[in-house]
Amino acid sequence: MDFFIEQNWGVFLVLTVLLGGGAAFMAGRNLARGWKSPWTLFLFMLVFTAGVRFLHFALFQAQLTSVEYYISTGLVVMAFAFAGYRMTLAKQMTEKYPWLYERTSPLSWRQKA
Repeated sequence: MDFFIEQNWGVFLVLTVLLGGGAAFMAGRNLARGWKSPWTLFLFMLVFTAGVRFLHFALFQAQLTSVEYYISTGLVVMAFAFAGYRMTLAKQMTEKYPWLYERTSPLSWRQKA
């Protein structure tokens, strides 16, 4: 597991999970509010992951061109982004079309019987 999470767990948790994940969550919410495609969110998060990796490099002298670290950062960022996207989409579907859909969980909805 240390192979994918740089030398310092604290830096990874604060910069990638808290700051990067929080910003990715908000970006996912924003794209869902505009009814954008999940593919658009995926492409945005690829670029956003590069930005988070650059912050690791610029602030903490981490490796910039490490594929393993880019993948691990990208997985965390995309998980938060798609969670925000799906939560907002589920809320929108059930609030805008209450006669058609009901919420089944924070991330899903179904057609009313």
